[in-house]
Amino acid sequence: MNDMNCISTENATEWKGRTIEIDDAGTGDLVGDAFIGFHDTSSGKIIFRGIPVGLYQKQNREENRPKKQILAAVRDGLKSLNFDKEKDRILLCRGNCFDLVREWIKEENINYQPAIVEGVLQDAVEAKFFSHLRNLGVRSKIDVNDYKGRFFTLFNWVCQDYPNRKHFVKTGFPSWERRWKKRAQNRYQAKAKQRLKIRKRAEKIVKQM
Repeated sequence: MNDMNCISTENATEWKGRTIEIDDAGTGDLVGDAFIGFHDTSSGKIIFRGIPVGLYQKQNREENRPKKQILAAVRDGLKSLNFDKEKDRILLCRGNCFDLVREWIKEENINYQPAIVEGVLQDAVEAKFFSHLRNLGVRSKIDVNDYKGRFFTLFNWVCQDYPNRKHFVKTGFPSWERRWKKRAQNRYQAKAKQRLKIRKRAEKIVKQM
């Protein structure tokens, strides 16, 4: 979607009802669950809904299950916030992960505007995702604005313990199967051989003492 058709949530016009901002985090990242954040700007309340990483595996992604689950999450989140389509409006992130949400919104005649989500909600949903990554064991610092650096931070984390960490990868991304999966396997195997070589050398030294 062209940015010219979007408004910034920090410059949104006033609305006589409530405004609910909706944004995502992690949907395009290599590792971990994704999260959908909701911000009721009138009360300041923020809630989240998680999208499991398993839905981003190849077969599920081909069946559009991530977007279907995101639609279900949005409907559930709005219900939790007691959204009233006759009075309230939605400012929705322009990302393509919300394609089915936009279709549903139009079918329901909900007051809606595409938005570049900035500020409170963007910070909150990104923090939720980063907290999830830390819980998985990612310890390296991640720059929220450095998408390329973020990818390689997560890729390197997977490579360090590929057999155990591959389960946290969104393997349905075409580039994973085409390019990065083999690289991760090769890098892990090279490191494993190096560690084995060092261990054998250490054992040999101990025996000679």
